[in-house]
Amino acid sequence: MSATQVIKETGSEIQSESQHLVGEQAMSSTAYLEVKDLKIQASINMPGKAKKFITLVDNISFTLGRGKVLGLIGESGAGKSTIGLASMAYGRGGCEITGGQMLVEGTDILQLSDKEVRSFRGARIGYVAQSAAAAFNPAHRIGEQVIESALAHKLMTRPQATAYADELFGKLGLPDPENFGRRYPHQVSGGQLQRAMTVMALCAKPDLIVFDEPTTALDVTTQIEVLATIKHAIEETGVAALYITHDLAVVAQVADDIMVLRGGSMVEYGTTDQIINKPQQQYTQNLVSVRSIEKDEKPDPVGEPILKVTNIDAAYDGVNKILKDVTLHLHPGQTLSIVGESGSGKSTLARVITGLLPPMGGATVFAGTTLSADLKSRTKEQLRQLQMIYQMADVAMNPRHTIGQIIGRPIEFYFGVKGAEKRRQVVELLDQIELGEEYFDRYPAELSGGQKQRVCIARALAAKPSLIICDEVTSALDPLVADGILQLLMDLQNKHDIAYLFITHDLATVKAISDSIAVMYQGELVRFGKKSTVLSPPFDDYTDMLLSSVPEMQLGWLERILATRKMHAADN
Repeated sequence: MSATQVIKETGSEIQSESQHLVGEQAMSSTAYLEVKDLKIQASINMPGKAKKFITLVDNISFTLGRGKVLGLIGESGAGKSTIGLASMAYGRGGCEITGGQMLVEGTDILQLSDKEVRSFRGARIGYVAQSAAAAFNPAHRIGEQVIESALAHKLMTRPQATAYADELFGKLGLPDPENFGRRYPHQVSGGQLQRAMTVMALCAKPDLIVFDEPTTALDVTTQIEVLATIKHAIEETGVAALYITHDLAVVAQVADDIMVLRGGSMVEYGTTDQIINKPQQQYTQNLVSVRSIEKDEKPDPVGEPILKVTNIDAAYDGVNKILKDVTLHLHPGQTLSIVGESGSGKSTLARVITGLLPPMGGATVFAGTTLSADLKSRTKEQLRQLQMIYQMADVAMNPRHTIGQIIGRPIEFYFGVKGAEKRRQVVELLDQIELGEEYFDRYPAELSGGQKQRVCIARALAAKPSLIICDEVTSALDPLVADGILQLLMDLQNKHDIAYLFITHDLATVKAISDSIAVMYQGELVRFGKKSTVLSPPFDDYTDMLLSSVPEMQLGWLERILATRKMHAADN
């Protein structure tokens, strides 16, 4: 029986035997973290109206024992990250913990002074954020930031902390672990930076770690290794963990119990086996049974491609090539998905196409015209026609601008639309991304990670482009919302003949939306063609490994796939 149990759910109609509430063991003295009736609210300013208070987390209670993992799942805005931050006595901008207790070994940290709370954070409670790019200081080397907490709390000497960090870099599969910490955040891929953040949380050897979507930015091959490392670290150290995610297949590999959240309230709680295999509530059943949309295969396209990339070489330092002789094409109204592990060159190719990174060689032809290698030399119409949705929404929006200003800027810049008509178009886009007019005057800090990404999608759509480069646009979204976004993108594609260059590590998404697929490995194109061809055997070794790495919603899948690979490695 897991030590992680729910104590009670106040004011909810969902109280059933299916939640497996075991009160006596839930109140066991072995619990490290005990949350009682947690309530969190936020205030928002409504134009011409009094300040409005909304409840983000409503009377949530649970306990968590050492060496146990509680998975928090639910759609974007369900309150998962808000609960995770509250476990450190922290409410993000605009949020306030208005009720309940957060007991760490019997001490209510919500009642401690700021100085006392800081002694917990980093030392006894570690945090792995959803967006590593926003969490790292770009002006400092990665290694210095990783060991900062251990040094600040005087838990290790500098040599000890550095040696332990290097050891963790190696365990999480980061390249050249002894020297990795000398790099700056911008010198590594998004997936590598996310793994470095996991090392940062583990370095001080805390008693509790909050994992907030720790594998969201990782490709499926790397995700397996990181999940295995996280699971091993929890078992080896006895650390308690909250694992926040929208991916049920992932959380099924690491969690002992799962709490399903929606709108800040608990929908269902149970063991991982019960939630995955015998969900009781309709919402949980929808999460478990969600099936991605499926795009019918189109006839071979005729006419000229809207995008042709020919013999592209690229590097950030002008010496070490990231892209090596990449050639591919995309036709109007079609979707080309580019897949590959972290660091394979997917996002670098997008930067070359958009003019953010001039190539060392090769050419990019868009709509029959060879594009200037430099963004600044492109025409305003070329900029409008080719838009990009970035992977990390946190760093893609100005935090001082409202959502209305962010989405409205391209409408005014490209079309000269202002005033009431601009607001109408912004609200229409907000409705399309399922946020609504109430988000018009909010700021990015008031939104969840998934909501921020949807705003970035709306901003790109506002320019009415011919081609959109989508860089991991659904990675921060739960399956139900992601399917809605993908369906929206497909509907717009059918209506306006928009082409998508879709960069992703989610192979379920690739199978659902692609017309063609390009597989990249270490900067080279290893497989390219129609979806049916690329996803059909015989496979090259890398594509075979990629396809076999997609997590399955089955208990023990992680252990089985690792055992299979170990056996194959031994045979070879």
